[in-house]
Parts: sequence; C-alpha cells; structure tokens
Amino acid sequence: MESSHLLLTRTCCCCSFSLQSSSILHFPTSRSFRFRRNSTISSNNSSSLPDATFPIPSRGTKVAATDLSLAVKKKAADVSPELKGSSIFLVGMKSSLKTNLGKLLADVLRYYYFDSDNLVEEAIGGASVAKSFKESDEAGFHESETEVLKQLSSMGRLVVCAGNGAVQNKTNLALLRHGITLWIDLPLDIVARDVIENQSQFPSFEISTSGTYPEVMDELGALHNEYKNGYATADAIISLQKVASLLGYDNLDDITAEDMALEVLGEIEKLTRVKRMMQEAARPF
Repeated sequence: MESSHLLLTRTCCCCSFSLQSSSILHFPTSRSFRFRRNSTISSNNSSSLPDATFPIPSRGTKVAATDLSLAVKKKAADVSPELKGSSIFLVGMKSSLKTNLGKLLADVLRYYYFDSDNLVEEAIGGASVAKSFKESDEAGFHESETEVLKQLSSMGRLVVCAGNGAVQNKTNLALLRHGITLWIDLPLDIVARDVIENQSQFPSFEISTSGTYPEVMDELGALHNEYKNGYATADAIISLQKVASLLGYDNLDDITAEDMALEVLGEIEKLTRVKRMMQEAARPF
C-alpha cells in the first residue's frame, strides 16, 4: 500500500467542487524535528525495526536524538496492535510542531497523514477562494468542513491534523469520536512566532499571517477563547510545557517532535488499556 485517496464531492448554492487528494504513507525515518524549523518528513522504504531491544527513556531523562528516534519506533510498535487501526485526530492551535508531530506519528505507526484545513482549501479551490467563500457564506464553509471530516472519520489508519472547524459544533465533535482525539496544547506566544516565521502553513481563512506580533497574538487569543472548550473534549491533553517540565528542559524550543510523540504514544497506550479493561469488565461471566 503506497498511497491513500480521499475523494470529496460537494455541491452547495454557490459552488460545486470535488477533491481527490493523495497522501503518501510515511515510513520510519531517523531524522529529528524541532518545531521551529520548517521541515517535512520524507519517505523511507525501510520499515523494519532492529532486532535488538532498547529502553524507553524515563521521564526526566534527556537522551541522544538517535536513541530517542529508536524509542519512538519501539513505543509505536508496542502501541500499534492495541490501536487496531483507529485513527488519531490532533486538535489545538495550528503550528509546525503539530504538523511535524502528526507526520511523525503517521510515519512510525505506518498510518496516512492528512491536514483537514488543507483538504478544505483544496476542495473549495485554493486558499484565496476558501477565504472569500467563508466571508460570503460562512454556514456553507462550515458545512464543507463537516463534509471533509465525515470522510476522514469514516476511514481508518489516519493521523489527522484537525483544523478548528473540527471542534466548532456537536456534529463535528461526534465525528471525532470515531477515533482518538488529542489536544496538542501549545503556549500562544510560540504559536504566534510560528505564524510569523512560517506564514504559508496557516489557513488564510482563519488568521492574517501578515500582521505584527501583537496583532497575531490578539487574533490567536480570540481563536483560542472561541475553540478552547472544543479542544477540552479531547481524550487526552498533550501540553508542551508539561513535556518540557517532565524532561527537565528550561527552553521550550528544545522540545522535538520525538519528545512529543513519546508522550502522545504513552497517552494512547493508557487510553487503549482503559478501553480494553472496560470491555473485559462488561463481558458476562
């Protein structure tokens, strides 16, 4: 299996559009990604893990990048059977860390990766068209977001970086229940800096990327206040500040996607374990 195709066809009162988007399955790599870098995970056909065992680093322990990458792969191999193909939805403010984390998780779990905001933009006809569409028909735009989410939630083995539209109403929140939802909680000042440094990664229909730092902070603050209750419905919260504290980092910039991935996989392991225990408890004697 080399690629996945998501086909979206939608007709509304003002436009008709279709989308066929391809996402290449990412295989394990050994690169380390820091969220301030505009980096992407490339495909690598080597998908086997070493025969030798290696320890998962304990909390409060800093490890070399190579050891950390191996630890993430090992953790993913342990967690994958319990996931049983369930998709993973990452909610929270958009950032390059969230993007790189999503791609890394898809890489080590051998899942497909999608960004729901990108799919919405492609479906409508591009960033500028999407922005105009939202301004002229906000209800229709939100319907398009729901349609994309419906198709994503109907598939398995996906890691989805979900846009804010995914948490805006009960319908979309219910669709997220088809998988595991994780809130990637980042300080707004880091997201603001990321917006300014990596403007092309942010949806034009949601935030102005050409503003000054104070202006961007104001916009992000408003977005966070609007969507934070939706974020909070996630199955677990992965806080950048908490991960930094656990690992003993003073500088949040030192946190890598691998650091975050280990925390994510650990939370997924807990969630699947609780689900299994509940299922076993419900079985008749």
